[in-house]
Amino acid sequence: MHTETTQWAAVDSYFEEALHLNDPVLDHALARSREAGLPPHEVAPNQGRLLQIFAQMARARRILEIGTLGGYSTIWLARALPPGGRLLSLERDPACARVARRNLETAGLGACTEIIEGDARDSLRRLVAEGAPPFDLIFLDADKADNPHYLAAVLALARDGTVIVGDNIIRGGRIADPAAAGQPDVRGARDFLEALGRDLRLTATAIQTVGSKGWDGFSLAVVSR
Repeated sequence: MHTETTQWAAVDSYFEEALHLNDPVLDHALARSREAGLPPHEVAPNQGRLLQIFAQMARARRILEIGTLGGYSTIWLARALPPGGRLLSLERDPACARVARRNLETAGLGACTEIIEGDARDSLRRLVAEGAPPFDLIFLDADKADNPHYLAAVLALARDGTVIVGDNIIRGGRIADPAAAGQPDVRGARDFLEALGRDLRLTATAIQTVGSKGWDGFSLAVVSR
């Protein structure tokens, strides 16, 4: 497995070089996050570009992100916004929010992005209560144990055609291990996926990935009203 993991990372590195996935702004955002002591839980560069492409395919003018960390994926998503577009990101940790705001300002994206601090479940309830306009793309990348709650909440903030992306759902393969079913992150991921499968408003699938971030994957769903 060690040899496989090394090769996975080598392939990701090749993608980064061949497809020009890195730039000084993104590199600086990662460096600032590491200097601040934030964990290296960002998406890989090829995954960041995938998010950007999803947003472009959806012609997203309004994007909602749950889980900001240092703003790396936020930068990728915000780069897909057209003029006048807006991205809202929800982050529980004030330290992460501070780093992310600096990274977004450095990236020239401060004017089209907003970070709301606090428990995402509370923030989502407020958005629904305030009658926030629907979002075109929603990216779930926070505490996996709470993903079922996030899904239920964001459906009230979606429209016909809204794209919902869920990250880190494979949990290193534990998603299919009966012995791991009671672990909070696995239980949350399983409940989330099963909710996607049950909801007749959603057309959903899930993809396994390997690479520099190990063995994981994402879910992808489209809302139909």
